[in-house]
Order: sequence, then structure tokens, then C-alpha cells
Amino acid sequence: MKIKGLAALLITFVCLGMSSASANSLITTSPTSGSTLTTPPSSVTLTSQIALIADANELTVTDPSGIRVDDGTITVDGVTATVGLKPLTVSGIYQVAYVLYAEGEVPLQGTYTFNFSAPTVIKPSEPTPTPTQSQTPASSSWGTNVFVIAMLVVAFFVFIGLILYARKLFRAR
Repeated sequence: MKIKGLAALLITFVCLGMSSASANSLITTSPTSGSTLTTPPSSVTLTSQIALIADANELTVTDPSGIRVDDGTITVDGVTATVGLKPLTVSGIYQVAYVLYAEGEVPLQGTYTFNFSAPTVIKPSEPTPTPTQSQTPASSSWGTNVFVIAMLVVAFFVFIGLILYARKLFRAR
């Protein structure tokens, strides 16, 4: 009798210890659920636990007045599903509705929201001129002036010497 009771207790613990089959669940979202954005996102991305079926998923994004703002192009890459967005211009709560299909799993469906706070129109500011200090001319020293003049005089005498030497060579021919 004790063995039957021990076996029943052991079977109960084994059954309770076994985990049930893992169901697909949402891991991350971009934009994050409940976040407030000041720059408009170009897409919405959902990441699930299990690889998704490529052509069977539904992803829609609606603006505060219920108008769809997604472009309808859903891209699936393993566990990630992405839908492109049209440019967002209206401030308010945007709703993302999804139905994600994984092979052998119950469809993962749900909704979440994010807030988009559209920036106000920014007027370009007129540039204001800033006064600059006038450049003082670089002054050369007296030594530099004398050196440059001396080099010009030497160059002149070398030039005259070359002319005389060339005349001598041509006459000697």
C-alpha cells in the first residue's frame, strides 16, 4: 500500500512539474506600448517568441480618428513582423492591432497604443550678424624687409652675370 501511495505521489509531482506547451507571446514592440514619441516612426515592429508564418499575418495602425496610417506592406523575418507607416502628422493616440500566426500555434492577437506628439511648425530663425574683430595686418619686421631687398639685389647681379657669360660663350663660337 505504501508503494502505491508513493507512486501516486511521485506521478503527481511529475505531472505538476511538467510545463505546458509554450504558447506564442509578444516579446517586444517598436514603438513601445504606451510610449510617447516626438519624432514620427517609419514603421511598427512586433517580435514574438516563435517564428512567424511569412504570408499570414495582419498588422494595422490607426490614427486618433480611426484612419489607417500603415502602408499595408508587412515584412516577416523569423520572429519579427514589421509594417511600414505613412508620414504621421496628427498628434494623439495611435492604435496597433495585430494577428500573428506561427505554425502549430494559436494565432497571437491583440492591440496596443502609443502616443505621437507632432512637433509644432518650426519657423526658421533669421541669422543675426555677429560683429567680428577686424584683422590687423601682419606686420613684417625690418630685418625681413632688408633680407628680401638684399636677395633681390643679389638675384639682379646673378642675372647680369649670366647674361655676360652667355654673350662670351656665343662670341667664342
